[in-house]
Amino acid sequence: MIFVSFSSAYVVRQGLPTLDPRTNALLHDWFPVPLPRLLLINTAVLLISGFTMELARRQAARKALAQFSSIPGVVVDGKDEISWLALTVVLGLSFLAGQWMVWRELAASGFYVASSPSSSFVYLLTGMHGVHLFGGVVALLTAGVASLWRWRIDSQAIAVDVTGWYWHFMTVLWIYILCLLEFVH
Repeated sequence: MIFVSFSSAYVVRQGLPTLDPRTNALLHDWFPVPLPRLLLINTAVLLISGFTMELARRQAARKALAQFSSIPGVVVDGKDEISWLALTVVLGLSFLAGQWMVWRELAASGFYVASSPSSSFVYLLTGMHGVHLFGGVVALLTAGVASLWRWRIDSQAIAVDVTGWYWHFMTVLWIYILCLLEFVH
């Protein structure tokens, strides 16, 4: 709901003028913020992490099914060399590092948090998404710790599954935020 309210405020604020106290005139202070190209690379990293998260979900489900391999007709492939969960964590942290680099690039271009309302919204939306994505990274790490501490297999699979749905939501939300910032003028 917070992103719905921020989106609504973003759209409404674009059309509102500001009163200049020196001249008592209404000014339009909304300036489009040119988004750095690095955001496209960041988006690709997040999309790839969504793919690796799905592979981690399937890997956890296969491990959960492996306990039933003695049942006739249940075949489980035991090849799990890659920890897709760990790769998703690395990609998630790479996305967050990339966001930090985007912010630095924006600042180098003269767009700071307090430069204009439009730049404030860019920082607000991307920063809030980053906070939520970091929460997803913590959840991924928790699911990984559950595996290391040898929790019940079904509990591990549920933890990875729930975290996976959250991760996919964060990916879709990022695409929405990027489209909002790029196309809603």
